[in-house]
Amino acid sequence: MGNLRVQHFLWGALLIVLAAVLAALAWSRLTVWPRQGGWDERPLEGLRSFGTVPDFSLTERSGRQIKLSDLQGKIWVADFFYTDCKDSCPLQSAEMAKLQTEMADSSDLAFVSISVDPEHDVPEVLARYADRFKADPHRWLFLTGEKKEIYRLAQEGFHLSAVPASDKRGEEADVVLHSSRFVLIDGKGQIRGYYESSDGEARKRLRRDLKTLLRG
Repeated sequence: MGNLRVQHFLWGALLIVLAAVLAALAWSRLTVWPRQGGWDERPLEGLRSFGTVPDFSLTERSGRQIKLSDLQGKIWVADFFYTDCKDSCPLQSAEMAKLQTEMADSSDLAFVSISVDPEHDVPEVLARYADRFKADPHRWLFLTGEKKEIYRLAQEGFHLSAVPASDKRGEEADVVLHSSRFVLIDGKGQIRGYYESSDGEARKRLRRDLKTLLRG
């Protein structure tokens, strides 16, 4: 009788552990939260549609309001960043600047960088940051706005990781954790691809997919 109880206990414990492992695996397929780089490691290939970007209203560094409709008909590359970021953001912006230069003749192409630290990144701060990367104000937008709207847009609209500084504790309490991926959006507002900004092969794929969309 005692052995039977032990067996039941062991089987119950095993089932609990198995359920926890399966739940963790399911969560990891949706979102990955590493300490450095490598966010949202989902195998996204080709030019399928990964959903449509929801409407938004954010403030550009110039002070004007930008909505999704302002980008209608444009092919655009988006990323999330913040100006005090010392990790992936400078690389993201440098790579975006390269794209801006390489695609200088593509009038139907735009670039959109959205701050995940809107309380600090007011339009004047964004303008100074944009100048560091020689961002063309007519082609490369830097957006800020209400914190809740930005995080909802990142997490639910673009399906990317984003954790506000206030949600963390310890030595990383002042660091905003966010995806370092570029997102490719077509003229209808559909997400067509995700590309890790620190991965050379992913950046090549972004250039290839951009040219495919621009050819129509």
